[in-house]
Amino acid sequence: MAAITTSVLLLRWPLVSAVLMFLASTLNIQFRKSDYTFFAIVSSMVGIASALWFATGLLGLELADFPVIWASFKDIMIEILSHTPPDWPVVVP
Repeated sequence: MAAITTSVLLLRWPLVSAVLMFLASTLNIQFRKSDYTFFAIVSSMVGIASALWFATGLLGLELADFPVIWASFKDIMIEILSHTPPDWPVVVP
């Protein structure tokens, strides 16, 4: 019984986000058929947000992880760009 309770608690948020993705997709189709463009866009945004929530939940990412990831990405890009040759062709508008 404890294993079932634990699995329900652990799977609750991915399951909710998967249901939200399904509902947003279904609503998007219905709104597009009925020419309700605004509601179709809103349901698309809900679907995208729930898909991102689902993906970050599967990866184990939290909101506090994103600044750390961004700082690491920025440091790596600066390191890579510091090794480019000075005569590297750069398009400047």
